[in-house]
Amino acid sequence: MARPKPEAFQKTKVVAENRRARYDYHIEDKYEAGIALTGTEVKSLRFGEGSIAESYAEVKDGGEIWLVNANIPEFSHGNRYNHEPKRPRKLLLNVREINKLHGAVARQGMTLVPLSIYFNNRGRAKVELALAKGKKAPDKRATEKERDWKREQGRIMRERG
Repeated sequence: MARPKPEAFQKTKVVAENRRARYDYHIEDKYEAGIALTGTEVKSLRFGEGSIAESYAEVKDGGEIWLVNANIPEFSHGNRYNHEPKRPRKLLLNVREINKLHGAVARQGMTLVPLSIYFNNRGRAKVELALAKGKKAPDKRATEKERDWKREQGRIMRERG
């Protein structure tokens, strides 16, 4: 009997999205990971502040995955215990998932790219992490051509009724 497909991640509030990642990379697999955050970081995210445009994830030798270069600005009403905006943040995954990601990054030359930060239906901050392979320039041009053709198809269909 075939295993049922898992349903898509339940995103109730998307805080930050890395739209450039889909243009720069071929997305292979997607994973949902929790983030270890401090209180003021959660408050900043709840206000919709945060950016993952230039961020990436890396596997450290201790068997941990860290989100690097993600910008969560300081909380406006925070006190002296406010957080550092670009500090590395630990991602929370199962050991089996971490081993799988570590093997893909080490052997196959793949990259861990965060696609979005969001709150799930239980109010927990999550990261949609993708195992991706970089695109070359011709691939990017083909993607752009395909997107333009889809847009043109939509125009033609609207004109014809």
